[in-house]
Amino acid sequence: MLLNLLTGIPVMLICLLFQAIFVGISLRQYIRFRRRHEVLDKPLWQIALLALVMLLAMLGNFLQMVAWAGLFVLVGEFSDFSTALYHSGVNFATLGYGDIVMSERWRLLGALEAANGILMFGVSTSMMTAALTDLIRHGRPSPSDEP
Repeated sequence: MLLNLLTGIPVMLICLLFQAIFVGISLRQYIRFRRRHEVLDKPLWQIALLALVMLLAMLGNFLQMVAWAGLFVLVGEFSDFSTALYHSGVNFATLGYGDIVMSERWRLLGALEAANGILMFGVSTSMMTAALTDLIRHGRPSPSDEP
């Protein structure tokens, strides 16, 4: 168990770093774009901007799955990266299909990745909520705009 924790926690920290980078980039670019463009009162631009934020969040989550898959290959749990990545995606998204099961020696890594994934999806969701809330607030007329 201790070996699993000592092996998995550094990957969790790497995932936290990935998530922080992608959240920072996404929100910074969102704010810059919104400040420069007055076209955000058009629904298509709002959808495009939210889609971009979502895609960046998903890219960050995917890179985290790749990191876990790399760990699974590194410790010898899987011989090919594609199987490791599939298993990592199932763990990270907390699907738990059970069609591929890790060995008893490393199975706690799957639970660590699932805990990591649910937390990171929560961060991605909060980022999307922040962007959506801002768009709703930005699109609403201010009291001074009313007749």
